[in-house]
Amino acid sequence: MATGSETGEVTGTRDKDYNLIWYVEACLDNALRLETYIQDAERAKDTEVADLFRKAQADSRKGAEIGKDLLRARLSGG
Repeated sequence: MATGSETGEVTGTRDKDYNLIWYVEACLDNALRLETYIQDAERAKDTEVADLFRKAQADSRKGAEIGKDLLRARLSGG
C-alpha cells in the first residue's frame, strides 16, 4: 500500500522513477489483457468491440514505448 510520505527512503527508488516504471508495466500489462478481450470479441463476431480493443491495445503499446524511452534516458543519466 502506497503512503503519501514515501519519497524513496524505504524503497531506494524515488517516487517519480518508481511511478514511471509502474506506468510502463501497467501499459504492457494492459496490452496483454486486451489481447484476451480482442479474442473474446472476435469469437463473438463483434468487430466493433474488437476494433475498440485493438485501438486501446495500440495506445497501451505506444504509452509503454514512450515510457521505456523516457526511463532509458533517465536511468542512463540523459
